[in-house]
Amino acid sequence: MKNSHQAVGLIAVAKQIDAHQLDPKNLLKNAFELANQLEPNLKAFVSRHSLEDLIKSIAPGPLSGIPIGIKDIINTQDLPTTNGSPIYANHRPLQDAPIVQKIRALGGIVFGKTVTTQFAWKTPGPTVNPHNSAHTPGGSSSGSAVAVAAGIVPLALGTQTVGSIVRPAAFCGVVGFKPSFGAISKEGAHPLSYALDHIGFFTRSVEDVAYAYQLLKEGSAYQGAKTKVNDVAQLSTNHMPKIALLKTPFDHLMSAEQEHAIQTAIKKLQQAGASVETVELPKQYWDGVNQMSTIMAYEAAQIHREHLQNHLGLLCENIKELAAKGADYSQAEYEAALNQQAQLRKSVSEIFKEFDGLLLAPATGEAPRDLTWTGDPSFCALGSYLGIPAINLPAGTSANGLPLGIQLMGNYQEDEALLSAAKFLEGVLVSEVKK
Repeated sequence: MKNSHQAVGLIAVAKQIDAHQLDPKNLLKNAFELANQLEPNLKAFVSRHSLEDLIKSIAPGPLSGIPIGIKDIINTQDLPTTNGSPIYANHRPLQDAPIVQKIRALGGIVFGKTVTTQFAWKTPGPTVNPHNSAHTPGGSSSGSAVAVAAGIVPLALGTQTVGSIVRPAAFCGVVGFKPSFGAISKEGAHPLSYALDHIGFFTRSVEDVAYAYQLLKEGSAYQGAKTKVNDVAQLSTNHMPKIALLKTPFDHLMSAEQEHAIQTAIKKLQQAGASVETVELPKQYWDGVNQMSTIMAYEAAQIHREHLQNHLGLLCENIKELAAKGADYSQAEYEAALNQQAQLRKSVSEIFKEFDGLLLAPATGEAPRDLTWTGDPSFCALGSYLGIPAINLPAGTSANGLPLGIQLMGNYQEDEALLSAAKFLEGVLVSEVKK
């Protein structure tokens, strides 16, 4: 069932448009027609613009004419932002979220709003995995991962609070990058947890995700129409990375195929001359990860107070449950959990004095054959809790023909260093993935 359409990457189309080798109208027309063809089955989008509106919004810039998927918890002025909930079915924000404003200022085009689980938490939308429609695409950024994997758009925005970018990227076979906490403005995105939410990206390569990150991060120097594609900094990979294989308390949950994907990656890294050592983190890091639920639940009780009061019948059970749990925590418990998070974020930098990246699974294995569940986010929790950058790289396929990935995490606010290590890793994996 997988779409055979040969998708072109973000930088490739940006360069072709910049060099007048590709008419952005044709790019948008192809994306629009492909979506029309695949959407009845994939259901990646909640809403989309008409082709006429897409063409009208072509503007110059380093993202000129490029169709981009926007997760449906991120505000857009010209399309409803439903947060995956019937409460917001007709919600039209008064303005774009800053990240969307930035995309438009750089010439990017909002192609459509992609399906999210309800309020980015657990309860799935209708989206299916593009490799096999009986399997989950992962969540909560389901539609964004699928829109990129199916070749409809070369870039989509997602959000991650626990595992909502890295895991669906692994399940759908694309690159998913969660930058450091605060690296991308999350203003104008419906919160799940103020202390844990991140906005990030889905693309088809590490270079593409680095391009999006350079353009869209907070404080980015790249401005509107003046910026040319070639002005945007390229990743350097002349440094031989030192990688730490991270032992986790969840390793027993990994499928044999997932374990094999990691071992294969290690072997290829070592053959390429990189060093790989096994490391364990002190117990307090995993204790901290267990405190994530305190932070999330406490904040959910505040965030959803009005929904609980006025829209109880329309609120999904998962959010009700999370908010109810949060009402049982005291402010002192919440503040203690935040203090612990801040301390561990600081102390983890010790590990990165020795290593360029922590290597671990992005998920337990292939996407589960279950559309009522988005999969186990355990392997992504540490990166989200610490707010350190994390990326999924495609790393082969399972016996069922579903994608497998590997995850690399970097030091807080050293996103470019992680992306460079990831590009090196992607280079050594490519021959394995192409088999």
